[in-house]
Amino acid sequence: MDLWFSEFHAPDVKHSLRVTRHLYSEKSDYQQIDIFDTPEFGRVLALDGNVMLTERDEFIYDEMITHVPMAVHPSIRDVLVIGAGDGGVVRELARYEQVRQIDLVEMDPQVVRACRTYLPENASRLDDSRVHIYYDNALRYIRRCKDQYDLIIVDSTDPFGPSEGYFTREFYGICYNALRGDGIMVNQQGSPFYLHDAEAMTRSHKRIVSTFPISRVYQAHIPTYAAGYWLFGFASKKYHPIEDLNAEKWLSLNLRTEYYTTKLHKGAFYLPAFLERMLREVE
Repeated sequence: MDLWFSEFHAPDVKHSLRVTRHLYSEKSDYQQIDIFDTPEFGRVLALDGNVMLTERDEFIYDEMITHVPMAVHPSIRDVLVIGAGDGGVVRELARYEQVRQIDLVEMDPQVVRACRTYLPENASRLDDSRVHIYYDNALRYIRRCKDQYDLIIVDSTDPFGPSEGYFTREFYGICYNALRGDGIMVNQQGSPFYLHDAEAMTRSHKRIVSTFPISRVYQAHIPTYAAGYWLFGFASKKYHPIEDLNAEKWLSLNLRTEYYTTKLHKGAFYLPAFLERMLREVE
């Protein structure tokens, strides 16, 4: 008998993956956690029935949310990561010797435990001496921070349910206060393609624009995410994502990547016409 996992991307659209083994299934205090083995995408992490990552394409998301700000800010030392309990973002950050502290705030300890066991490649740097894991509500944690971080990466789930509070004007204001004078915040902005997702994306962008002096949206193509088309937000107190890109310095680090390049970095901020119009309307 064929076993398939299906995720609704819109009320009339779903994306399905054939499953060879259901490796893990547990209901935590916050969400349903499942990990599957699939022939095409390898192991898949799903939370509340939504795909968070697959072994086949996770590198796209993790590289684009991490290396874009790292190539712009000249001296990132202290980083706060919100969510990302799978460890993929931490893995990418830990490749930078200049980074001295990575604080990971994850709401659900069971996500971290499951990924350590079933997604060890993602979780491979969670035990790095620079990494400090806090199992806490990010809003509560970050309210205690003032001028503390050079970079905040908000790797939350979509703006519905447990992560809804990470897309509010209040949250972005708290992030602003937690950043140093030249700090950067990067967050996942979802997909602009389906109506429900597009409305959530524009709400979030409007709130970020009203909080940070520099705010831009950039894109990546991720096969297992809604419409295969995903957005990130770049918000900064000082640095422009293209004008302040230091390609030579980043290239001198000799970091091997599978998706990110400094040329792609620039191109990711040039958006299709429908999306430019959508963003202009809320700006």
